[in-house]
Amino acid sequence: MLRKSTVLLFTVAVLAVASACSQTDSGITASVKSKFATDDVVKARQIDVTTQNHVVALTGTVDSAATKARALEIARNTKGVDSVIDNLTVAEAAAPTSGTEVPPPAADVPQDKAKDTGDVISDATITATVKTKLLGDTKTPGLKIDVDTSNGVVTLSGDVATAAERTNAVKLTRETNGVKRVIDKITVGKKS
Repeated sequence: MLRKSTVLLFTVAVLAVASACSQTDSGITASVKSKFATDDVVKARQIDVTTQNHVVALTGTVDSAATKARALEIARNTKGVDSVIDNLTVAEAAAPTSGTEVPPPAADVPQDKAKDTGDVISDATITATVKTKLLGDTKTPGLKIDVDTSNGVVTLSGDVATAAERTNAVKLTRETNGVKRVIDKITVGKKS
């Protein structure tokens, strides 16, 4: 009887410690990394994960937009994560080094087919800049606002306590270099 009680107490203690660790920044980082390692789409070796105050920053180069989207989804859905900073870039396909096919000059490529490689880098920079502004501003609960950028269009989502916090977040975002438009999906007054 005493042995069963000891085993039960030990099991409860281990579960309590594991639960508490998963809520620390290092626990969140470990949790995100382990999810990446077991995911078929995301290759954990391509992505650096850091966490500060429950805000996860993903940095690195991934093979495709689908991999980037999956990594962001995994991080956002990890227990204890308040928001995710997307500093991921998508690698360009390597140009062939041999063969007879020569790509047309850039001027000959129709505009709708041209790929603007600067968007990926500038989107990541915009996201990081906006998130940094929100986290540094005392009038805005930056940890409660998620920032996503695509082609210079920033989408803000999350829950804030007041309309003033929402307005300030949108204003700070609009004032950020490179932002073409802001999509406001922030909700006001919901419990967080």
